[in-house]
Amino acid sequence: MVAVVASLVAGITLASTTGTLEELPGLLLLVPAVLAVKGNIFGALGSRLGTSIHSGAFRLSPRLDTIVGQNATAAMVLSLVIAVVLALTAKAVAIAFNVSPTMSVADFIVVSAVGGVIASVVVLGITLLLAGGSVRYGWDLDNVVAPLVTATGDVVSLPALVWSAELAGIGGVTPTIATVVTVLAVISVVWAFRAGRPLLTEIMRESLPILTVAGLVDLVAGITIEKRLDDFIEFPVLLVLLPGFLGTAGALGGILSSRLATKIHLGLIRPGPVPRGAAGGDVAMIFSLAIPIFIASGVVAEIGGAITDRASPGLTDLVAIALIGGLLATICVVAVAFYSTIAAVRFGLDPDTYGIPMVTASLDFVGAFALILALIAVGVA
Repeated sequence: MVAVVASLVAGITLASTTGTLEELPGLLLLVPAVLAVKGNIFGALGSRLGTSIHSGAFRLSPRLDTIVGQNATAAMVLSLVIAVVLALTAKAVAIAFNVSPTMSVADFIVVSAVGGVIASVVVLGITLLLAGGSVRYGWDLDNVVAPLVTATGDVVSLPALVWSAELAGIGGVTPTIATVVTVLAVISVVWAFRAGRPLLTEIMRESLPILTVAGLVDLVAGITIEKRLDDFIEFPVLLVLLPGFLGTAGALGGILSSRLATKIHLGLIRPGPVPRGAAGGDVAMIFSLAIPIFIASGVVAEIGGAITDRASPGLTDLVAIALIGGLLATICVVAVAFYSTIAAVRFGLDPDTYGIPMVTASLDFVGAFALILALIAVGVA
């Protein structure tokens, strides 16, 4: 519920930028990917830290030779590198799907990387505070990190994205910033692999491919929304709903993925074709959370729209859109969370690193379609 209410800030920010979205074509394409990358990177960070807490290996320290130090360093390097990769891929995807006109490559890099790094610093701090609080107060980090990191990422990322968009289109300045950021990204990734820290190297090696694939899927989700921009501009309250809708589904999948990964690491469940025992209980818990939380997302979005005077199809229709789309998305997210965790174990990979990015990427893709389908089913689009 905290995450749903917090996402209202992100939704209102997005709904207030309709002018910017029209001035910088292609910006909306980046939104799902930029929001998702924070959950992908820092949700996975929280999942790994949660496992280290459960196994008794956690110690809060910034030193590079510690678990926390190498995890935090990897998260920041990945944030910069993936932001640049997302920008380049966004331009390519826009061309491939005939989204025209769009921002220049330099504009995409500046918006994605500058906004992304600013948000990453804040989200990293929140993630480490949650980890420290889990140790001190006895919370289960697997239950709290996905929704709160997702919400924090949404709240911080969208304003940062809008602010960094002010740097786009400035002759001479924008290309220079884009060049500097790209060079820093290359230097950072090379240093990370040559730093001689085994955990840092392992995280980078396993994370870069899955985060790149996840980013591509998120961009396709952005295409789906970009193509429906007129519907979202007609009823801007849908833009208020969008971050909370995608964030809620991603958080539910993140909780499930984190819990499954921890239980596999601790030997409490064994990989199988269907979720049974403790895994089955976790799946049932996710569905029991989904119904009230998606209803709440619709209600909160309507309240946010009323406060900011955004046009809405009405409370009943908005709640129906959130609930129908949310349940469709939850079915997908449960399947992806369970089977991606099992697949990671089968291939000898860390499910903490792979689970959340797989869930978030597939959720953004399916969630965008689910939301559009719900709009059509309710008769709004």
